Amino acid sequence: MNKLTSRIDKERLLLGIAAPLLAIVAALLVTALVILATGKSPGAAFSDMVTYGFASDSQVYILNKATTYYLAGVAVAIGFRMNLFNIGVDGQYRLAAFVAAVLGGALTVPGWLAIPLIILAAMVTGALWAAIAGILKVTRGVSEVIATIMLNSIATAIIGYLLQPSQLGQLDKAGTLVSTKPLPESSWFFQIDTGPAGVLWGFIVVAVIVGIGYWFVLGRTRFGFDLRTVGQSETAAAASGVGVKKMIATSMIISGAVAGLIGMPTLLNDSHQFSNDFPAGIGFTGIAIALLGRNNPVGIALGALLWGFLERTTNHLEFQGYDKEILGVIQGVIVLCVVIAYEVVRRYGLKRQQQRVGAELAARAAAPTEMQEVA
Repeated sequence: MNKLTSRIDKERLLLGIAAPLLAIVAALLVTALVILATGKSPGAAFSDMVTYGFASDSQVYILNKATTYYLAGVAVAIGFRMNLFNIGVDGQYRLAAFVAAVLGGALTVPGWLAIPLIILAAMVTGALWAAIAGILKVTRGVSEVIATIMLNSIATAIIGYLLQPSQLGQLDKAGTLVSTKPLPESSWFFQIDTGPAGVLWGFIVVAVIVGIGYWFVLGRTRFGFDLRTVGQSETAAAASGVGVKKMIATSMIISGAVAGLIGMPTLLNDSHQFSNDFPAGIGFTGIAIALLGRNNPVGIALGALLWGFLERTTNHLEFQGYDKEILGVIQGVIVLCVVIAYEVVRRYGLKRQQQRVGAELAARAAAPTEMQEVA
């Protein structure tokens, strides 16, 4: 029995390693073919990406980008673990960042108090905006996909209306940029000066804390167990006494609260104001990263780093004469390869499990016959 268990564990480990390796190999092959189709050398492109991507300034850039992408991935993954598709992360983080920026520009309290208030305001705003979709789902059966898509549009409209010089915005001296009142320097988040490599955003510490909290709550608490149970089977969860509707609403609220943090690295470490050029679309990037990381905190971190690496290096390739659309192609190919590779490995593992069960049943059926023959 111990030998069988050991063999099963080894096979699971090998299958777990095989899936990402298969995805990487497939993505490299497809990407190489795409680059070849443009008349360029894939070997030279990959070499240039590795060289440029591992430069010290690129590493700082990648870490800063990965901080934001990681928070987006975790926000989406919380919904995924509940079998919910929170496609409204984009609207949640943008509205949260706007509200936080307005509050931060108006606060006159010391920085040690202002920074937590700004972060709390962002989380509460994101949670409340996501709660609308959660409540609609549990009370009226409205799909969270439809609700969050509409809420994205509403959030954009609200920000567009309020971010005007006649409302909560102000025009810069050049007359080209509309933004909220800048945060006072005392409200800026700490950062690490790495010298010539650039400045590392201190919000990476918060991202790490969020990742640890995500791992602990979902993997080591009763709440996390109930959440995963509802995601796998609502019927089974209800039969075991779990409040399914309550868990759905709660998970949407938590997902929205984490989404509220997505814009904070940019607001507190970089722009220090919300303007009409504030980064958009990060919520949809978080969907891809959550898929890449298989909703695992470590996997999401690797996916965020990979996304930052690709963004940094493929933008550099454009200056080397490569087509600028190559980034979108590579990102899409990687996501598709990961999804397909994990599905192929999952089906193979299921087939192997069925074969083992069949062999064990056949062995047990043959055992009495052998004993009768001996007698």
